[in-house]
Amino acid sequence: MPIYEFKCADCGKVFEELVFNRDECPSCPECKSTGTEKLISACKFKNGGSSDSRDMGAPAPSAPSSGGGCSGCSGGNCSSCG
Repeated sequence: MPIYEFKCADCGKVFEELVFNRDECPSCPECKSTGTEKLISACKFKNGGSSDSRDMGAPAPSAPSSGGGCSGCSGGNCSSCG
């Protein structure tokens, strides 16, 4: 079941909602307005078995100069490496 992002035309609130019908536009949780529109969200992807997910079109992070990481990853950029 897809989760879509919506924006309220009345109050400007951006929110996520689980919808069963792709044409459905739920009411705003902030002001209860039915004047909401579906937003186009940034795509995420998983590349080559790596655990790195990032926005499409965003530049790839540079590789760590040490060439390693912690025992929990190979990227050297996770929260447990600090």
